[in-house]
Amino acid sequence: MAGDLRALFSTNDRHVGTDEAFTNRQTQWEAVATVLAEHVQRTGEATFDVEDLEAPRRNVLVFHGVGGIGKTTLSRKLEASLASNADRPVQWPPHTWPTGRILPVRIDLARSANTDFERVVLSIRLALAQLGRPLPAFDLALRRYWEHHHPGEPLEEYLRRGGLASRFGKALPQQMQSALGDVAQALLLPGTVGTAVGQVTGSLVRALRERRQSVRALAGCARLADLLEAEPDLDALSFYPHLLAWELAQLPADKAVTPVILLDAFEETGDRTHRDLERLLQRVVWLMPNAFFVVTGRSRLQWADQALHGQLDWTGPTAWPGLADHVLPHARAATAGGRGRQILIGDFSPEDCDGYLARRLSNAGQPLIGEELREVITARSHGLPLYLDLSVMRFLEIRRTSRTPQPADFDHDFPALIARTLSDLTPDERHVLRSVSLLDAFDLALATQAAGTTHDAPALRLLERPFVHQNPFGLWPFHLHALIRSTLRTADDASYDRWSPRDWQQAAERAFAALGEQWTTSTAPGRMVLIGCLRQGLTLARDFRLDLGWLTQAAWTYVSDSIWEPLTAAAQHDRPENHLDTAADALVEMLSALARRQHEHRERTADRLTAVVDTGRLPDELHEMAVYYLAKAQRDLGRSAASQRGMQLVADGGGRLAPAARRGLAHLARFAGDFPTALAAARTLGWAGRHHRIEGDVRWPQGDMERAAAAYEAARTEAEEHGVAGERATSQAQRAFALAFTDPAGADDELDLAEQLLSGLDLRATTLTTRIAALARDAGTTAGVEDRAHTLRTEISVAGLASVEATLELTLCFHHAVRNDHEGISASIGRLRELTSSGDFAYYTDVAHFMAGLPLPDGVGSGAQWLGGEGPPRVRWRGMVMSRRRYLSSAR
Repeated sequence: MAGDLRALFSTNDRHVGTDEAFTNRQTQWEAVATVLAEHVQRTGEATFDVEDLEAPRRNVLVFHGVGGIGKTTLSRKLEASLASNADRPVQWPPHTWPTGRILPVRIDLARSANTDFERVVLSIRLALAQLGRPLPAFDLALRRYWEHHHPGEPLEEYLRRGGLASRFGKALPQQMQSALGDVAQALLLPGTVGTAVGQVTGSLVRALRERRQSVRALAGCARLADLLEAEPDLDALSFYPHLLAWELAQLPADKAVTPVILLDAFEETGDRTHRDLERLLQRVVWLMPNAFFVVTGRSRLQWADQALHGQLDWTGPTAWPGLADHVLPHARAATAGGRGRQILIGDFSPEDCDGYLARRLSNAGQPLIGEELREVITARSHGLPLYLDLSVMRFLEIRRTSRTPQPADFDHDFPALIARTLSDLTPDERHVLRSVSLLDAFDLALATQAAGTTHDAPALRLLERPFVHQNPFGLWPFHLHALIRSTLRTADDASYDRWSPRDWQQAAERAFAALGEQWTTSTAPGRMVLIGCLRQGLTLARDFRLDLGWLTQAAWTYVSDSIWEPLTAAAQHDRPENHLDTAADALVEMLSALARRQHEHRERTADRLTAVVDTGRLPDELHEMAVYYLAKAQRDLGRSAASQRGMQLVADGGGRLAPAARRGLAHLARFAGDFPTALAAARTLGWAGRHHRIEGDVRWPQGDMERAAAAYEAARTEAEEHGVAGERATSQAQRAFALAFTDPAGADDELDLAEQLLSGLDLRATTLTTRIAALARDAGTTAGVEDRAHTLRTEISVAGLASVEATLELTLCFHHAVRNDHEGISASIGRLRELTSSGDFAYYTDVAHFMAGLPLPDGVGSGAQWLGGEGPPRVRWRGMVMSRRRYLSSAR
């Protein structure tokens, strides 16, 4: 591969190899090969008519992608590979074409290449000079144009000065002169006249109009006379490629050739308001249907858009059937029949990035950039080749200081990425781009509102750019390329229209307000919109120190369903608790802690919520939320006194969570074994305090499983009526747990329903309840109950759920009692005493004795205040054990 001159001249170390690494792009090569083969086969058919100007065109393939993705490198490799198998990358398989010869010619349309339309046409004709013969119809028209526009300037001198002669050779002027002489001779013009193109073309036009036999070779070109009579201006030049196409069609079969014209940097033909050069280039593509065009650029071709009628000569999906579809990077190839001819060039895979960096710089055949450093650069690059290239330059820059580059050196943003991204955007598009860089995802309305514009046009144009990716299944379908987004937000912006901090602040305020409006007015599923708006709104509020505004109500809505979706978009940037400087910081931390408590030890949850409460940053109603959930965490940890203080504070405050706090107090009474107080409280709580579930929680320790199950069913029904999915699942899990002791066969259906209701929810304690219920259902059997209990015990301990661990041990005691395993019963009772030593759930040891038919220690046990006294619970629990024994005996 060719050496990288920039890298070569960036170091004095002559031992450093600087290969211009080329990685992958095999999918794009396969697409070119597939479509080119179809093209050659189609143009070789007898029915193909090069002069048919109305047939749809299927002779163009487009590769588009963000700046720096490797489009130009791909274009160069395609040209080299089509010209010779020897220059084909080793990972690209060889291909053969049905008939004829492939003649590639690459034309760089970048501003730095100084390519105008004249040079485009000349480049195509110069490439065809390799045929070794004049193309008289085209050559006469071009000669006439040249003498009209470049009087006194020989074509040979122009080609030499512009570098075209050195690239393509010097055959074209001689071939043009030969064509002029041949036509003059056919027309029997004097030799001196034969050198004057005007006289020759005038005589030829008359001969063509008069259908003279002497010009029969050119008479087959039906539009030649009209083109030779037209004013030889730039507009006429854009129609001359029709003559080239006609000449190619006249070649004998053994001389047949298919030009493959690669137009690179197409985005630099002008903006989408002024399409003058694009219109001329489109004519070339349309008028040469037997040539194959590969276009590379940052944007898709819009030629299939009917709305461009009048700006371009041929528009709409009928004219360009392959350009109406968009093909994602992973597509294996463009499909047959002209469909799917616009292909987005995707980012490099991590393996490709590593291969690129390993081969780019070497020393004695070994990669100069070490593996650890390559991993860091790859992760930061998000697969963008330009970032890899800039990182290689930074590596050499650091190395010049006699310092070994370290991973921390590449925690770095490159302003060049901003320049490359913004280079071909209009000022309005730049404004929208910076605005949406504040958002993880967006739609047209959100982009327009965030930008503060009164019309959608700039956002619509931006959505067509390749750095805007689309997920049609997302709440908001569009998002920016990750690296471009982070660079826009963090790198030094030296562009002429760079934003000040105030500009960013105002854009954040607009985006925040737009998210709030979408949440309050959206007709989409409420929970999905809520979570999406919360994730983005929390991040904006925290990063730009915004007032909470609509986030307050959104936070209440979030907690009301007890679903606890992770707010990852906000949590991923979490800062230490001692940086809770604003209300937004505190709210982000609180909601993140509530979501994460399903996956963290309750000790961690309590610590995080304590930090939030201690800041005093939250407004009163949200402060109440933090206090309440801190009290819940403390209750789960067995810190009943602290939990009671928090619950009482919230209950006395009379706010939104007062009913829930009163429910918490009822739970604490139940934990302490004061069942009459808990039951009395349940009857006053109503739906907001989850009265039915509290009653069920009081009934099942009494062994009154029938009434407990009925209460849980009522709780589930009430939750369904209120549309609270989390409460519905929790109530059903508790119902399954209660019935698992008395009806193991029926418990299967109850557990299935609980698992169904839990689908899509993140409720750790409830999920554990269903698994404990499954153990109760299988109690007394050999279904691995003790092994499953051991696994569960570990998971519960990790979660820090003391009450759940005690319930598990009680269930295991039921298993031992059914099996009449005295040793197992004794061990379980011992563990229960340890787990309930704080006084909470101490009555579980009483229940264990009831199950085993044992007297209470010291005759008094835990001192629990049973409903109706100790006798009924003892009878019921012992009765469940004996009933299970009879059930298992009959099943054998």
